[in-house]
Amino acid sequence: MTAETAADPTTQHQQPHWSPGDQILWRYRGNATDRIHICRPMTVVRDTPELLAAWMAPGTRCVRPVLADGTPLYREPLATRYTKPRTTAVDSWFGPGVLKLARPGEPWSIWLFWDLEWRFRNWYVNLEEPLTRWERGVDSEDHFLDIAVHPDRSWEWKDEDEFARAQQVGLLTAAQAERVRAAGRSAAEHIEAWGAPFTSGWEQWRPDPAWPVPQLPEDWDACRLPTGQP
Repeated sequence: MTAETAADPTTQHQQPHWSPGDQILWRYRGNATDRIHICRPMTVVRDTPELLAAWMAPGTRCVRPVLADGTPLYREPLATRYTKPRTTAVDSWFGPGVLKLARPGEPWSIWLFWDLEWRFRNWYVNLEEPLTRWERGVDSEDHFLDIAVHPDRSWEWKDEDEFARAQQVGLLTAAQAERVRAAGRSAAEHIEAWGAPFTSGWEQWRPDPAWPVPQLPEDWDACRLPTGQP
């Protein structure tokens, strides 16, 4: 099943299974809304009851949020980054690809980064809503706070300023923020225990050179699932 397969809204509650090489959409809703504002076409590496692994190839055309005038979010001061009107834009993923790993029900996914020479750089724990599967991919919602994990097992919190600002402007309630912090503490315990996927050898993984770069479909925002949909 590929990302180009037509989606039937009546099958949204099913749990699709994908094979290596299948193409899916890895999407994120905007905070405090069910509108999709990030969409990344990816290639399935592994899909089991315990783990979904997917690869985003260099040059992949992706959807990302921008300010209404087209300004990239990272160029906008944090004070107004989350309060100015937004839209979406399509752009190519710059630099090396990204391998994403997610286990069912966990409030984070773990991303692996390499440099252009395939030297491993780091893992990145992206705190988010547990993935919701649908016919053509997975949906989530980013929770701002993240953890960078280095090859020497050291780790550090990332984007704490964005996490704080999101609460100030109402994108996260106090209760939601506490759940995110709790998820972060749980993730930190997982890092300290140094089990899978940090010991699973994913740093040596390489994509199949025969895999084409997935295409971004025109209806990338189709079949939106309500926030909290099981």
